[in-house]
Order: sequence, then C-alpha cells, then structure tokens
Amino acid sequence: MDSNSTSIERSIFIERTTPIEYFTNPRYAETVIDDVVEPAVADMELSRVLTALADPHRLATVRFVARNGESWCSRVMQDVGLEMSKSTFSHHLRILREAGVVTKRIEGTKSYMCVRKADLDARFPGLIDSILNADAETVPRQTAPRDSVVRPQI
Repeated sequence: MDSNSTSIERSIFIERTTPIEYFTNPRYAETVIDDVVEPAVADMELSRVLTALADPHRLATVRFVARNGESWCSRVMQDVGLEMSKSTFSHHLRILREAGVVTKRIEGTKSYMCVRKADLDARFPGLIDSILNADAETVPRQTAPRDSVVRPQI
C-alpha cells in the first residue's frame, strides 16, 4: 500500500452487555421497562383471548410454550420458525400478555414466557385445551358448485 492512499478498516463488533456488567452495575436491571398489565383471572375477557389466539404466529407460539413449558423468548422464535424481527415478536407477546394468555418473567438479560393455563382453565374451563388440541391444519372450506346453489324465491 503506498503512503498516499487511505486505509479504511471495517470493524464488525456487536455491542453486548456482559454478565459481569450486569452483576457490577445493578442499574441495568432497573432500566427494563415493562408496562404491560396482565389481567387478573376475573378480568380476562373471552373476546380478547380469542382475538389474541386468532393470529397464526401467536397461536403457534402458545402451542409451543404449552407443550414445552416455560421458554426463553428467543428460543421460541427460533424453534417455532417465526421469521420476524424481535420487535414484532415483542408486539405479539404483548397482545398475548394483555389478553391474559401468557405471562412473562425477566431473569437477567433473558425473558421467559409461559402459558397461564391454570388461570385460563379457571375462567374459561376447557377453552385452552380445545384450542391447543385442535388440528393445526386449517379446515378446508367446502363450497357448493355454482350450479347447485339454491336461491330463495321472491
């Protein structure tokens, strides 16, 4: 390289907080903002639970966590095969939490989620089991041929 040329180095460095930094600086734990209010059992609304579970990504997430127990959120995204950003997954998790379907706990730098099965069973007996045990495949809609459509007489 001649002395007149400019050298540009590209640095690939991912900035992460190390466990030692968390341990030595407890302010990290205080900066986690979690403003989601998970409803009490008596305050759960059927329409909100069903709306939360109507999205295929959220339903797949709940099925995975129900079958595998409490799971790390990033693991859920990876194992379920959800191709979305962390912020999008966080949005889906928020909807599930606000409906009362799942709860989240934070331990260090990881967030763990679990299904509130006992609470859902107490409020809506059998609902969550029916949803979790339903066939994951979409039931094909049967349509009648155009010629056999019966039209009402006016």
